[in-house]
Amino acid sequence: MNINRENRRSAVALIVVAVTFLLAPNASAQRQQGELVAAGDEVTILITAHPHNDRAREIAAKLRPDDFVVLEERRKQRVVSVKGASEAPPIIVVLMQDNLVSRVNNEIEGVKNFIRRLPEGSRVMTGYITTGSLRVTQGFTTDRDCAADSLRAIAGSESAAPFNPYVEVIEALRHFDSQPPGRRIVLLVSDGLDISRGFRGGSPLFSLDLERAITEAQRRGVAVFSFYAPTVGLTSWSRTAVSWGQGSLNRLADETGGSAFFSGTSFVSFDPYFKRLDELLGFQWLITYQSSNTGEGVRRIEVTTDYELRLRHPTGYRPRDDD
Repeated sequence: MNINRENRRSAVALIVVAVTFLLAPNASAQRQQGELVAAGDEVTILITAHPHNDRAREIAAKLRPDDFVVLEERRKQRVVSVKGASEAPPIIVVLMQDNLVSRVNNEIEGVKNFIRRLPEGSRVMTGYITTGSLRVTQGFTTDRDCAADSLRAIAGSESAAPFNPYVEVIEALRHFDSQPPGRRIVLLVSDGLDISRGFRGGSPLFSLDLERAITEAQRRGVAVFSFYAPTVGLTSWSRTAVSWGQGSLNRLADETGGSAFFSGTSFVSFDPYFKRLDELLGFQWLITYQSSNTGEGVRRIEVTTDYELRLRHPTGYRPRDDD
């Protein structure tokens, strides 16, 4: 299975001081609400360990804050704080694509149960990727039962097909701007295929909105986990469409620090996916570090430990004022 700094100059020193003083509360608010990546010089990223056997699970369970080394552009960074999963309840958006095959409705109860067993203090939002625009069925709430009950059966028809899934993923990501810092996660149930600009544009290499979704998720410190299911459209019969859809979901997960779950060209049950996802959510850390980089362009990130343990995290980010 895978930031907005202002450098204003003035001839009058008193004006500089005054402007700095006035802007300080806004910068603080941005750190608290908007983007977690490059808020000032601090960067917050979500790390997930992927243990592959019992020994790796034992190692992951014993990791301490000083075991992590963060590199940005191959330069070691100063870690400010490390919070384990128990210290940072997830802030999670559950998105269902509305034109998936009707068999997905057999999995709705499993999605509801996943929401209900999230830890106390979790914040959950639910929504549907459908024709028109994102349809939010429950805004962020700490009432997990309420969030679970907001899920409905998918339409399972072409009339419910979105323009492309990633436009509405981006729309969903903006909802994190109202939330406090934390383990920001999207669970996306989708076929991952974007053919809004022609079939060739459905390749993971050419989808412009997939690229935008990755950028927006990285800026907000959101890890995307996805479950693949075919739609009633192309991914029900075209192997190329399936391959491109799964490849896009895999790229989205890989570059944001999440994981993509799929098996073959369709699915049997989401149960094994949830079993693995539950485990992965327990092996997560929220790391804040002080970035030493000031240049423009994408800043690449690498996180390591001294142990043989696979870590997933965002591959990098692009500062806000580098658009």
